[in-house]
Amino acid sequence: DVFGLEYDDLEFPGQSAGDVTLSSVDQDEQWVDVTVKVMELWDPTHDSIDQVGLIGDESGRLKFTKWAKADLPALDEDVVYRFSNVITSEYEGRYSINLNSRSKIEAVDEDIEVGADVEDVELSAPMVAIQSGSGLIKRCPEEDCSRVLQNGRCAEHGEVEGEFDLRIKAVFDDGQHVQYAIFDKEATEAITGVTLDEATEMAMDALDTGVVEESFIDSLVGQYYSVIGSIVGQYLLVEEAERLE
Repeated sequence: DVFGLEYDDLEFPGQSAGDVTLSSVDQDEQWVDVTVKVMELWDPTHDSIDQVGLIGDESGRLKFTKWAKADLPALDEDVVYRFSNVITSEYEGRYSINLNSRSKIEAVDEDIEVGADVEDVELSAPMVAIQSGSGLIKRCPEEDCSRVLQNGRCAEHGEVEGEFDLRIKAVFDDGQHVQYAIFDKEATEAITGVTLDEATEMAMDALDTGVVEESFIDSLVGQYYSVIGSIVGQYLLVEEAERLE
């Protein structure tokens, strides 16, 4: 900010995971290369977005966003492309791909049979852990972003005044299978009985947002639950959850 530099002007050590499939995307802000088919193009909802839509490969489908400032070639539906140096993004367990000024696009003369990546499941198991990044968090307020802020900064938009949100990143283990799960705000409020306003008040009273995560750990971990949701990648996106006696 002091020197008037844009995020895309900065050079960072190479952290690319190289060629990956869409179903293997399970980290936020990871540089990857993918070969995908553009399934659908949607109407951008903000001037900062050049194109947005759905891409797919044999393993599944993800949303993509191509930022206007990246000045990249236009994409067409039903065409296969190789995207190099694109960055992953995560919101409530749903991953997406972002193309920026360091990304490269190359049309590929082949077709891809796109696979499905959503599986509805019902799970009965104890919650054995709640991962860091749970409880009361702040998200970027910019339209079509909603990234979780790290030290008050969004990886795409820099320092912003974040908006509070609730989530739980839970781990279930029935003794045979470990399942990672994401509770969004509504699911978190339902399972904890704590609303977003109440969690915000708790944090303000303690001058520490961490107290919300700690209270969820104390009240939820070690209990058995029946959970219904959709599997996307490695995460169960919780739609309903009930504590079992």
